[in-house]
Formats: sequence, C-alpha cells, structure tokens
Amino acid sequence: MLNITAARKAGRRPAELNMAPLIDMVFILLIFFLVTTSFVKESGVDVQRPTAATAVSKEKSTILIGITKDNQVFMEKREIDVRAVRANVERALAENPEGQVVIVADRESSTGVVITALDGCKLAGAQNVSIAASLPGE
Repeated sequence: MLNITAARKAGRRPAELNMAPLIDMVFILLIFFLVTTSFVKESGVDVQRPTAATAVSKEKSTILIGITKDNQVFMEKREIDVRAVRANVERALAENPEGQVVIVADRESSTGVVITALDGCKLAGAQNVSIAASLPGE
C-alpha cells in the first residue's frame, strides 16, 4: 500500500523565508534615524558657569571649548593645551566656516587661561566668539 503522507512530504519543497525585504527595511530605518538625528557637540567637561544678568541664550553653537577650575582646556571631549586652541579652532572652522565658538569656563578658572583661549580663537579667524554664562535662577 502506498503511504500518502510520505508521498506528499517527498513532493514538497522546504519552506523558505526570504530575508532580503527584511534587511532592506532595516537599512532604510537605520538611514532614516541617522539623517534625522541631530548631533550635539560637547566640550567634554562639566563646569560651573558664572551667572550674568545680561546672559543671552544661544540656540546653536558649533565649537565648544571647556575650561575647568584646574585650568585644563577641553575641546571635543579631549584635553588640549591652551596654546593649541588656535590650531584646533582653525581645523574646526575649516570644516564649518560659519561656526560659532563658545568658551565654557568654570567660575573658578584663571582669567589668564580664558583670555589666552579667547585670543587663540580670534587669531584662528573666528568671527563670533562668546563666553558662556548661566542665566540668573539656573
């Protein structure tokens, strides 16, 4: 006698799952999230900014320089020498000529280091250089 279930199994193709559309969809989602994500540049250091009654909030700053209370200078999450501020700002301005520079100095940092960093930014060709301060009540 002929076994019908064995005959059916022999004639069947194995089940396949086509992964190409799934992989395409994952790549499309990845590209979508990369394009829509805004990347925030940070100075790489947490400082206590001084308060100023005339402080104005800036929406967009592209080049951040952080100065700690120990007078360490940070840019793009790495420590740099204060004399290297000019070269680093020149490099950043070459990538984005319309870039604004914001110096985020701790309230206990040395004024000399802040002025040296400010001078390096101006010598690098930065047109818009600001020093960060906290708004009253923050």
